[in-house]
Amino acid sequence: MLRKLILRRLDAEERALGTSVEYLRRIVRVSLPAFLKFSLFIPLARHRRALPPEPYHIARLVATRHEDCGTCVQAEVNLARQAGVAATILEAVVHQRVADLSPEIVDIYHFTQAVVAATGEEETLRPRLRARYGDAGLVELALGIAAARVYPTTKRALGYATSCARVEVQV
Repeated sequence: MLRKLILRRLDAEERALGTSVEYLRRIVRVSLPAFLKFSLFIPLARHRRALPPEPYHIARLVATRHEDCGTCVQAEVNLARQAGVAATILEAVVHQRVADLSPEIVDIYHFTQAVVAATGEEETLRPRLRARYGDAGLVELALGIAAARVYPTTKRALGYATSCARVEVQV
């Protein structure tokens, strides 16, 4: 009974994301206890209170793009659009047109790239981001970046991230 309810809820989530969540259905079917534990991660993955939508979603998008080139990136774009992030900003991020971004978003873009690539370059941007968004914003940024990497990694490990897809930004 619980499994059926979860599978129905995943159908709704799939519609909301605009991408397949078949990998989550697989987890539900194989190990309900594992899925229930994984589902505890979801509130953390969506936590945003201090950051405005743009920096939060751009960081998640850059982090996801580092891990994936398909449906996870599309899901992040769709979530950002639902949160009101302008299509022009998302297009610039997806196509790596950094010159088309505002200085604030450029900082987020470069900070996130430095974090996911572990270059150490994030050290120079962190004080500026802390000054702009406060400690609470920096914490949300860190958690958003980390959480965005979990879904593509899980999909890849289960064999569901096997091909790239063209990402579309709906206007």
